[in-house]
Amino acid sequence: MALTFYWYPKCGTCRNAKKWFEENEIEFKEVHIVDNPPSKDELKAIYEASGVELKKFFNTSGQKYRELGLKDKLKTMSEDEMLDVLSSDGMLIKRPLVTNNEKVTIGFNEDQFRETWRPT
Repeated sequence: MALTFYWYPKCGTCRNAKKWFEENEIEFKEVHIVDNPPSKDELKAIYEASGVELKKFFNTSGQKYRELGLKDKLKTMSEDEMLDVLSSDGMLIKRPLVTNNEKVTIGFNEDQFRETWRPT
């Protein structure tokens, strides 16, 4: 199944992840996360496939996250509200976000990528 690679080209971590895929000759579909953020339904499906808590999807080091005061607001938000916020702005989503609709990685960790995305 094809990989979808949500990324922001100015993000160094995203560029490192892209380079890793290219060096390992793994095909992927690039999606600019700011120009084409995943919809609420897409995010829900990715989140459910990930097995991690929804709070891990937030780009906690981003300016937008701080501006909106999400650190405190997330504590009382419902899952539905979090998905609404995440889908409203691609800069709020931790990146790169990679999925094949069955597996998901958030951020770039070379060991995790090797374990998750390298063909066997």
